[in-house]
Amino acid sequence: LDWWHADRYCEQRFAQLLFEPQDSEQDSFSELLQSHDIRGSVWLKERDGVLHKPKRRRGHSVPVLVFRDKTDTKYVKVLSDFPALPAVTACAHLQWDTRTQEIATIFSYAVPAFMNEFQLRGFVDEEGFVRFALIVHGHHSPYLPVFRADGQWHHFCVTWQRENGTWAIYADGKRRASASGLCAAGPSAPQAIYSQGTFIIGQDQDSLGGTFRAKESFSGNITDLHIWQKVLGTEQIEQVRSCWVIEQDLVFGWSSDTLELESTVQTVTTQLLCPGHVEECRVLEVGSSGFSYASCLQTLPFICQYRKDAYWQLKRAQLESSHSLVSHVNTLAARTVIPDSVFTSDVQDMNLSVALGALDVLAMVLREGETSMLEPSDLLAVLQLLKQVSDMEVQEGDDLKMLEQLVQYYMEVTELILEEQNIGTWSSVSQVIRGPMAVVQLCDRMVLLLVSLLTAERTRITIQHRNIGLRRVTVKNLWFGYGALQRCLSGTAASQHVAASNRGHKYVSTTVGTAVISSTLLGDYQEISTSVRYRLQHRAQVPGQDLGGKFRVFSLVLLHVSPDAGGMWSTVGCSVVTSLQDSTACFCNHTTNFAILLQVYEMQMTTKEEFTLQTLTFIGCGVSFCALIVTFILFLVVRVPKSERTTVHKNLIFALAAGEALLMLSELAKSNQVLCFLVTAFLHLFFMAAFSWMLVEGLLLWSKVVAVNMSEDRRMKFYYVTGWGLPVLIVGVTLATSFNKYVAENHCWLNVQTNIIWAFVGPVLFILAVNTFVLLRVVMVTVSSARRRSKMLTPNSSLEGQIGAQIWATAKPILVLLPVLGLTWVCGVLVHLSIIWAYVFILLNSLQGLYIFLVYAIYNSEVRNAIQRMKDKKKA
Repeated sequence: LDWWHADRYCEQRFAQLLFEPQDSEQDSFSELLQSHDIRGSVWLKERDGVLHKPKRRRGHSVPVLVFRDKTDTKYVKVLSDFPALPAVTACAHLQWDTRTQEIATIFSYAVPAFMNEFQLRGFVDEEGFVRFALIVHGHHSPYLPVFRADGQWHHFCVTWQRENGTWAIYADGKRRASASGLCAAGPSAPQAIYSQGTFIIGQDQDSLGGTFRAKESFSGNITDLHIWQKVLGTEQIEQVRSCWVIEQDLVFGWSSDTLELESTVQTVTTQLLCPGHVEECRVLEVGSSGFSYASCLQTLPFICQYRKDAYWQLKRAQLESSHSLVSHVNTLAARTVIPDSVFTSDVQDMNLSVALGALDVLAMVLREGETSMLEPSDLLAVLQLLKQVSDMEVQEGDDLKMLEQLVQYYMEVTELILEEQNIGTWSSVSQVIRGPMAVVQLCDRMVLLLVSLLTAERTRITIQHRNIGLRRVTVKNLWFGYGALQRCLSGTAASQHVAASNRGHKYVSTTVGTAVISSTLLGDYQEISTSVRYRLQHRAQVPGQDLGGKFRVFSLVLLHVSPDAGGMWSTVGCSVVTSLQDSTACFCNHTTNFAILLQVYEMQMTTKEEFTLQTLTFIGCGVSFCALIVTFILFLVVRVPKSERTTVHKNLIFALAAGEALLMLSELAKSNQVLCFLVTAFLHLFFMAAFSWMLVEGLLLWSKVVAVNMSEDRRMKFYYVTGWGLPVLIVGVTLATSFNKYVAENHCWLNVQTNIIWAFVGPVLFILAVNTFVLLRVVMVTVSSARRRSKMLTPNSSLEGQIGAQIWATAKPILVLLPVLGLTWVCGVLVHLSIIWAYVFILLNSLQGLYIFLVYAIYNSEVRNAIQRMKDKKKA
């Protein structure tokens, strides 16, 4: 068999493909094989190697641009800003119109300096080959054959880089042409492909974005165009050909939303069949005791190996079996659905129709004997059939309704073998199948077959039996009830009772709290590695625990699964976000098999920590409030010259002072529900307003320092709408949509557990991101200005002096702008890591008002000049 089917064959028989022998064993092992007349190459499984094979050629639905006939009107414009390209790769799928042999322009990229800045052209030669030529900066490569003009879909890529002018053309995964010297950069003229040009598909531009000629236009179909600002290697091009999008350095990705179509250009959706990767697998050369590699698709002999304990347990199960279930199933099916022995060497041809009939009969037999315990050999026979069905490859043209019915039967059979009366049977085959988590893996594989059923109209599939089910296939979830699986896991791996106390956390008990879940994210038939957030309903509560008004806290424990290890508990990769009485929200940095263990304990902050945080908050807010009030009064009394800047400062100071005053009084409002609600709403409003005016500070700064030519007229109206209108809108919408879930239970602030907190955190994170960008831009401008000023005024200054001036030019705007731009609030993101960050966060932000007072009142030249004028006037 080929490597994939050989590996699958062994696994279906509860064995593994032969592992690579150790160095000391090679000679004796080779002699052993020769004594059994085994010679030549034999497949091996590498101990650390992981090979991923797509289940079949993957379907890839994409919008296709149809250019029917050569005209001077049909074109498609790419709505994307192109940067300068010192290197470039462009790839697409193309279907050439075989009726024409004239030159055609697949795409053209023009800039004012060069109409033919970057272009790909082609024509059909007399021998029936499509020849491509690449144009860069007006320089033309020769026309070279790339693929046959057969009316089929072909994949192509073209690459070019400024260094040495190296270029290449690939077609259907193979390099067809390459050379160097195409507009190579000389020492005096290193030229990248210019930025901010116009990219047109299907036409040659004789003027920027227009003046097309019919004889140079493209006729055919094109789709899946992607452009990168780097040269892709051969392996990456093979990935792109297999319909994987390489995100790094991607300048343009194929999407209908980024294309402007001329009215007569048609679009249709087509299904491209993408090839899988060509991989090589390890082989043992029997006789020479050497190792080599061969294409994994080649058919070679192979050997399945068993662990001794598993082998003898299998033999014992076979000898002690009555074979009643196997014979009953085979009799009803009128064919051999399940072989009498798991050691049979026959390779069963499994297709959709055969699998559906086999599982239909098996489910019926299992239902009839639902109350009786399965024999070990029966359980192994059922699992062997489930393995074969989950490894089945769905062929093009198979009836998809039959596929859904097959999965229904599959889930039913899986549920029936997990009944509680079979716990003893699972234990008796523990050396062969180490725990029922094997069923989770089989269901995971089976669900992959359902992806082809999903369409734009049908985005969700749910299949459920009593103890097992699956929901949504693009995000694949599996759940299990409290049968053999749940009892086995909670009994052997998770049940524990700890009465230890550790830093204020007193553990009471631990038990499995939800059904075990397997969750996988899929894209194009493959797993996607990504972070996920789950909210899991509690299926088991801990009875009789009086927590005495303390918090009930849950922790997430992952169950790592392997066929041999049987699964073990670990906390790596997941953390609890929020915990409620009926559910727990968890954040995981990957998808996995896992369960929630409810660890019920009293969570207590030490008295010293609690007192210190409260004291720091009250003192800091008090000092900050007083400083803000004094600053506000100074701006009003000393008659600082009226300007946009002072007006924005005054609004920010007022909003921040109101928010901090309410924050200090919020503890007093906890006992009154109505008053607490009002305090929360106004806290939300004033702190949201404070951040909105911080955003206005950033916008004003941008207009003054970066965009110096912008008009100042009528800008204050926009600032007032942003500073006060936006907070009113956010608070109003939040109250209208979540009135009953608005306030937290234990204090007067937004409810974290119902995600209302995001009505504050979301806008704040956006404002901080904008202001961070503004600060960086201002620092760049300031440093640049300081450098120019230094060269003009002190051209002969020392290196130390220049460095000192640069450091001060960088530090000054950061120190001055940090408080009004609110960037000290970024520390809030780190509070969950350590209590130290809580201290830092409180100190920085509760003293924000004092900082504003010092920078914008005491050390503000305008305020000091106004006070001096008042003194002079008084003297006069």
